[in-house]
Amino acid sequence: MDSNVTLVRNLLKCTFGLVPIVAGLDKFANILTNWSNYVSDGLAAMLPFEPTTFMMIVGVIEIVAGILVFTKTKIGAYIVTAWLTCIALSLIFSWTFVDVAVRDLVMAIGAFSLAKLSEVTERKE
Repeated sequence: MDSNVTLVRNLLKCTFGLVPIVAGLDKFANILTNWSNYVSDGLAAMLPFEPTTFMMIVGVIEIVAGILVFTKTKIGAYIVTAWLTCIALSLIFSWTFVDVAVRDLVMAIGAFSLAKLSEVTERKE
């Protein structure tokens, strides 16, 4: 396998493994931001619990997704792609944090690229 392909795949794997894990852990600490602010008022009204609890559930899902990227890269990368896309769409439809939504869509493209690269590299290994 080409060393450049390996380098790119490994960089993406580290990025999409670590970032969801760190963001997921921070849902419990709120060091990077107050994550509850990202829950739209409409969604918060539908939840049977506090937005803080919802964000902790989100954090667990993100941690699992990040671990999957490290252990089952192709599957984990597709999950991260879907997850980031859902987050972005939620932010766009609530018309809040549109800048974050755009960033998340760009990250989803990167995660999708990792999944596709993993399909190719897994066949060659």
